[in-house]
Amino acid sequence: MRLNPATACVSLAAGTLLALSGTTAHAAPTHAAPTHDDAAATATALYVATNGNDGNPGTLAAPLRTIQRAVDLAEPGTVIEVRGGTYAPSTNIQLLENGTSSQPITLRNHNGERVIIDGENMPYTPGAVGSTIPRTERGAIHIEGDHWRLSGLEIIHGPYGVFGLDANNNVFDRLVTRDNYESGFHLQGASSNNQIINLDSHGNRDPRKNGESADGLAIKEGSGSGNVVRGARLWNNSDDGLDYWMFQSPILTESSLAWGNGFNRWNLPDYTGDGNGFKLGGNGVAANHTVRNSIAWDNAVGGFIDNNNPGRHRIENSTAWRNPGAGFNFSRSTSTLVNNLAVANGNNVSLGSTSTGSGNSWNTGGSWSFVSTDPGTITGPRAADGSIPSSTFLRPSNGASVGARF
Repeated sequence: MRLNPATACVSLAAGTLLALSGTTAHAAPTHAAPTHDDAAATATALYVATNGNDGNPGTLAAPLRTIQRAVDLAEPGTVIEVRGGTYAPSTNIQLLENGTSSQPITLRNHNGERVIIDGENMPYTPGAVGSTIPRTERGAIHIEGDHWRLSGLEIIHGPYGVFGLDANNNVFDRLVTRDNYESGFHLQGASSNNQIINLDSHGNRDPRKNGESADGLAIKEGSGSGNVVRGARLWNNSDDGLDYWMFQSPILTESSLAWGNGFNRWNLPDYTGDGNGFKLGGNGVAANHTVRNSIAWDNAVGGFIDNNNPGRHRIENSTAWRNPGAGFNFSRSTSTLVNNLAVANGNNVSLGSTSTGSGNSWNTGGSWSFVSTDPGTITGPRAADGSIPSSTFLRPSNGASVGARF
């Protein structure tokens, strides 16, 4: 079990909306092993607060100071409750232990309080141009464990935001991964049955690769069945909104949004960001992905693209608008596109000789207008349950049942 009581920052970073009052700095002692008080605290819940102390038992009245200390003490069934504030450890938080299917380990914000994990003090923030980040140091939160539940955390300025490797049966719910020095959320290796729900991932960039690989959400270079992405919003990232590069197993993506990706907002030299909304793999590796009820708009290049993944994708009830490249590019796969809407893209659709479609706007023909072209509602605050609010954004004026609905 890894013990690493990193230093937490008491004061909040600029722009943080929530702070703990009356915080007092305490030294964080190093422990060789848990005490009997530690063991008692792990029975049901452990509390962490910026004014805590790692010598405390981890109760609500006497919380721990560092998230890593709580993680190291956690057992199957433990709920780690993190009080509001900014935590700025000098090394990444590593989730290496496993929960079980009946007793997952939970790491969440307490009672809706705003919790920020700031990785700016970690190595490789950013790495030098052309450098490689050691795998164990990737992610302000680095997870190799199974049966975890992460909820309500905001992860910023890390060497990746969340990095998962060989991670299975986890739920990532209502996370914000923003302004990291690589992809906001990255999952790879033998990873299966993970649920990424209501993720907001934006402003991520990678100066060490000139913008080439920092996506909002990346599930890459691995395999594993049962992975689901639902309710993600991915915007203003240096490379793509979503990228499934060389992942060999099907992924279900639904009710998600990608916009504004691929622009050089950081003045990175020799910029190489790709700028697609939804990129479904690549490099000739076949996997049969499904995308439903999703929207890509105003990306630097394309909306939805197979990217030379020769699989049998199914794309249904999705919308591409104002992407200067192709709205739907499935020219190098054998895909089926049903009830999709493409308007005002450089090229609305490219299916090649093997992909087919029915009920799409290009099958119906004619001109298309919308009830609303204002994305303010779906890009604004989420609903109380974390979902994307309902909106008439990009709904056809004629009421046709094509494209996405939110």
